[in-house]
Amino acid sequence: MFEIIFLGTSASAPSPRRGLPAYLVQHDEYRFLIDCGEGTQRQILQAGIGFKRLNRILITHGHLDHILGLGGLLSTFMRWETIDRLEIYGGANALERISDLVHGVVLRGARAPMPVELIPVTPGVIFEAPSFTISAFAVNHRGPDNYGYLFEEKGRQPFLAEAADALGVPAGPLRGKLVKGESVILPDGRVVTPSMVTGPFKPGARLAALGDLGETASLTELLRSVDGLVMEATYLEEEASMARQYAHLTARQAGEFAASIGAGKLILTHLSRRYRDKDILAEAQAVFENTSVARDFDSYTIRKEA
Repeated sequence: MFEIIFLGTSASAPSPRRGLPAYLVQHDEYRFLIDCGEGTQRQILQAGIGFKRLNRILITHGHLDHILGLGGLLSTFMRWETIDRLEIYGGANALERISDLVHGVVLRGARAPMPVELIPVTPGVIFEAPSFTISAFAVNHRGPDNYGYLFEEKGRQPFLAEAADALGVPAGPLRGKLVKGESVILPDGRVVTPSMVTGPFKPGARLAALGDLGETASLTELLRSVDGLVMEATYLEEEASMARQYAHLTARQAGEFAASIGAGKLILTHLSRRYRDKDILAEAQAVFENTSVARDFDSYTIRKEA
């Protein structure tokens, strides 16, 4: 299960109701900030989620509306909030700009009180925890090195306590070994294998976290059947030509893509102040019903539905 908390849902410039792009993805004790537009640190405080364990930031691309908040956030970490280290992931182009911001503006020759690591990403797995992985994948937007991120829970076979009881497996270390996938020998000499006390394999939840992009065809197979899809909808279909010009999507295009891959849930963000929420929602829902338009501080839970 992944939890998403939106911190900024506007496109390009803030509005009175929407901050610049940023959202948090949480899984167990792990927290990842996706993009960090100007003002993100205040949005974090306003959301009540605090800065603890907020030491991994995934940048989708290097446009200023997605990275300018890093300077203030790092400054706050240096003065008031102690974290062990800060890891910022992104494409080479984005990290070059971020390096200028971090070293040329914030640090200016000083040393941060914790390691600040800029980690280049290329397509493939960039982070692995015991229960999930994160993979980066290339997307098409203006300029080089634009990425999205795919969060994938590792599947599991549930341990069936009743089956273990029936076989006479005592509680304790022997059951622990079976849970780990090891066969065990009972006191009477019988061998019990994991397959005898586990249920069918259950795949985990999959969440696609996207920033700006101008086309979706290249992502169809990779993102097929994702349970959650966070996607931009900068324009409405009436301005589709402008969307193409600036390599963005319309709400209808986002809905059509969600429908084509069989997504479980579509959440729209990166929204222009020129449109009303209800018009964005109506355009997307005309082709994909399970769509929401994110607002700042909205939260969503993405899980694998049975």
